[in-house]
Amino acid sequence: MNRASANKTRWTTTDIPDQTGRTAVITGANTGLGFRTATALAEHGAHVVLAVRNQDKGKEAAARITARTPGAAVTVQPLDLSSLDSVRTAAGELRARHERIDLLINNAGVMWTPKSTTADGFELQFGTNHLGHFALTGLLLDHILRVPGSRIVTVSSGAHRLGSSIRFDDLQSERSYSRTGAYGQSKLANLLFTYELQRRIADRGTTVSVAAHPGGAATELARNSNTAVRVLVEKAVVPLFAQDAERGALPSLRAATDPQVTGGQFYGPDGITEMRGYPKVVKSNAKSHDRDVQRRLWTVSEELTGVIYP
Repeated sequence: MNRASANKTRWTTTDIPDQTGRTAVITGANTGLGFRTATALAEHGAHVVLAVRNQDKGKEAAARITARTPGAAVTVQPLDLSSLDSVRTAAGELRARHERIDLLINNAGVMWTPKSTTADGFELQFGTNHLGHFALTGLLLDHILRVPGSRIVTVSSGAHRLGSSIRFDDLQSERSYSRTGAYGQSKLANLLFTYELQRRIADRGTTVSVAAHPGGAATELARNSNTAVRVLVEKAVVPLFAQDAERGALPSLRAATDPQVTGGQFYGPDGITEMRGYPKVVKSNAKSHDRDVQRRLWTVSEELTGVIYP
């Protein structure tokens, strides 16, 4: 691949190729980055499936997209990533309704939540951000692999660098809990998953697994933090360092649509500290490339979710 092409400056939604005939499933697509991603793909002809926990908000988002792009194909799929029962139900319905899935964008997530657990007893951030998407991807994988040029895009974060590593001895933060540490671990897990998945599917056709991060995007993720932190983020961090959700969605959109993308790449903003800017290929930390940790996390994830990849 031509490096200059991979890092083309000022890549925007005008660079998205025609998506007519493609089906894109996007988790958490009723707001923020997911909504902006879905809107852009619908504008370029894709059939967009908004996989969301709140159906009413999903329907409102679908209506906003079709109002902006009359005739756009948009449907809503109930999905709660914090419940493996919901993930299995959603995957079964998606498989029944769609013979092929061209794009799976693992976008949804929670951030800085108080200590709590999923319906299955997993630490909420790790269980939702990583295990929920791990299970969903595995249950849909055969429908994705059958499509030439299909892609699995998993949204990570620059916060993956905050995770000291995967705490296999306390994976569910039962002994100690840090909101930022747990979030960093979940985002590191997203990258470990992306790279291991790419290695496993590399010889199974033209499907690729890639990752993206939005930089400092002004979304609703910080809503779970305490009041002081939320005010600091909204009044200081966002105005000075962040970019709006529309710009923050560009790395995911490039990872999902740029013909030059190859498996195992990581896209993020091109600005200083990757907080804002236009999408380009960026580097993740060394821990995310530890193959032993990738394999161990994969095995543990299969055991915890009960989803065994084909």
